[in-house]
Amino acid sequence: MQYMEGMIDRMVSKSHPEAQQALPARTALFQQKDGKTYRIPALVYISDGQTFLAFAEERSTPRDRDAKVLVMRRGSLQNGSLQWSPAQTLSSACLPNHRTMNPCPVYERKSKTIYLFFVCILGNTTEYYQIATGRNQARLCYVTSSDYGQNWSQLTDVTNRVIGDEICNWATFAVGPGHGIQMKSGRLIIPAYVYYIHCRCFPFHFPLKVRPHALSFYSDDCGVTWQMGGKIPMKSCECEMAEIIDHTDQSHLYCNARSTCGHRVEALSESSGAAFDNPHVAQKLVEPHHGCQGSVLSFPVPEPSDEAEKNPNDCLIQSDTKMWLLYSHPTNKKKRKDLGVYLNKSPLKTSGWGRPWIIHKGPSGYSDLTQCEERFACLMECGKKSEIEEIAFVEFKLSDLMGT
Repeated sequence: MQYMEGMIDRMVSKSHPEAQQALPARTALFQQKDGKTYRIPALVYISDGQTFLAFAEERSTPRDRDAKVLVMRRGSLQNGSLQWSPAQTLSSACLPNHRTMNPCPVYERKSKTIYLFFVCILGNTTEYYQIATGRNQARLCYVTSSDYGQNWSQLTDVTNRVIGDEICNWATFAVGPGHGIQMKSGRLIIPAYVYYIHCRCFPFHFPLKVRPHALSFYSDDCGVTWQMGGKIPMKSCECEMAEIIDHTDQSHLYCNARSTCGHRVEALSESSGAAFDNPHVAQKLVEPHHGCQGSVLSFPVPEPSDEAEKNPNDCLIQSDTKMWLLYSHPTNKKKRKDLGVYLNKSPLKTSGWGRPWIIHKGPSGYSDLTQCEERFACLMECGKKSEIEEIAFVEFKLSDLMGT
């Protein structure tokens, strides 16, 4: 009997490695109350100012059409502990008669400027209506801050300059949601997606075939001007991107996108987002039926420990790139549930993802990852009965993931 019990314990441990690990402590930054719901988290850490910026949409109901404005909280390291400011409404990130959605921040190192991108959508026009009619009502906008988020500029609308006449082929679009990145070359990348009209019905001009495609907006001059990158040819939606550096110092831009085919869609760009090649389905990364946003983050391969140097087979010193990837997403393939963090130590291979470490048991939804010195942080939608109850912040170490 003891032998059988031991076998069962080992089987449970192997099939559910998260059962052997404690969940990380979490801090609720935005909570559903007083007739307000907070959704769509975005997170950035600015090492220059040792500051976290956590963003979300404030809505009058959980529905997308009832989004109103963006809100933000600043987290500062004080005497070794993280202190959060009260929630602040980003009043300058608004267009008259529009609602503001999909926060997507990126930090430009040279000018020390935060670019916060988002979309402004006319009135309460739904995404479904735009897709059905082929009439885009979204605008591509941003605000900036040069003091770590304490003050923000007036809104800049770059829709006409960046998208131009191509907008007539777009039923609707959005950025992110979640963080953008700055590549080693200095290029700023804002992940995005478009519902592209591939075919219209003439003479009525209604769209016959509309498909979602991930893409990016990018800048090579510290954010002064922006351009539009190439679309991923495979059906793909909300996305985030990360830079992978191989051992020849070549850069690869990796895209991880939402899908409705039961698994995530991945693609690589050798042209820093100008075009994406060979998109594929990530068999180890499951999606619930309608999909869900997920976050991806690259970081330098850690230095081997003294113990690892004694053992050449140690996993820390076996890598085909100079970067590893983290990815956060609900791990249940049927529901938005059990948010996990995955590690990929071979990011240029299609099967490099390991098993997830669960950081929230229960309902969970959108999330965003960032790195803070030697630690990582995740801002996630989660709750006990519903994933829209709160947006919470957690921190963890790489060793926590390595335990899975």
